[in-house]
Amino acid sequence: MGGVSTTDRGARGDRDDRGHRADRAERVPKQDRSRATRQRLLEAAVACLAEHGWAGSTVLVVAERAGVSRGAAQHHFPTREDLFTAAVEYVAEERSTALRDLFPDGTTAGDRRAVVAALIDLYTGPLFRAALHLWVAASNEEQLRSRVTELESRIGRESHRVAVELLAADETRPGVRETVQGLLDLARGLGLATLLTDDAARRERVVRQWAALLDGVLDRGITD
Repeated sequence: MGGVSTTDRGARGDRDDRGHRADRAERVPKQDRSRATRQRLLEAAVACLAEHGWAGSTVLVVAERAGVSRGAAQHHFPTREDLFTAAVEYVAEERSTALRDLFPDGTTAGDRRAVVAALIDLYTGPLFRAALHLWVAASNEEQLRSRVTELESRIGRESHRVAVELLAADETRPGVRETVQGLLDLARGLGLATLLTDDAARRERVVRQWAALLDGVLDRGITD
C-alpha cells in the first residue's frame, strides 16, 4: 500500500510551519498599518471639525487630510457620524490620559492651581472646538443627537472623576461635589469665550480665584 513516509510528513510539516509563520509575519504589520490609518483618520477628523465645522468636514476632506483613500476611511468608519463621534471620543480619552500623566503621583493642596489650569485647558483647545461643532450638528440631526448625547455623558463622568481624583476631593462632604462640577461648568464657559477672543489674561485670574475657592471648600468643607 502506498503511504506517506515520515520524511515526507516532516518536510510537509516544516513547510506548513514556515507558511504559518509567514502568514503571522504578514498579519502583524497589516494590523499595525490598520491601527495607524485609523488613528490618522481620527486625528484628521478632529482637526477638520475644529477648523471647518461640521458642514465643511466631509469624509472625503478628512480622508485627504489623513492621506488615505475615501474607501479606506469608510472601511474603518462606515458613516460620517461613526467617524466624528469616534474622533471626539478618541481625543477626549487621550486628553484624560494626558491630564493624569501631568500628576502621576496625585496632588496636594499646593497643586490645586495647576490642576484647575489643566482642567480648564481640556475645554479651551481643539477638542472643545471640535466637540462644539459636533453638538451644534447634533442639535439639528436626530440620528447624530442620541450618539453625541451618550458620548458627552460618558466624557462628562470621566472628566468629573479625574477632577475629583486630582483635587483629592471628598464628595461625601456637603457642597464638594457641586463645587467640582461648577469648576467643570466654568471651564466650558471659558472654552466658549476662547472661541471668539484670546482670553488668556482673564482666564489666568479666574484660575487663581477658583484655586483659592477650592482650597476653602476642600480643606474646610461647607458648614450648614
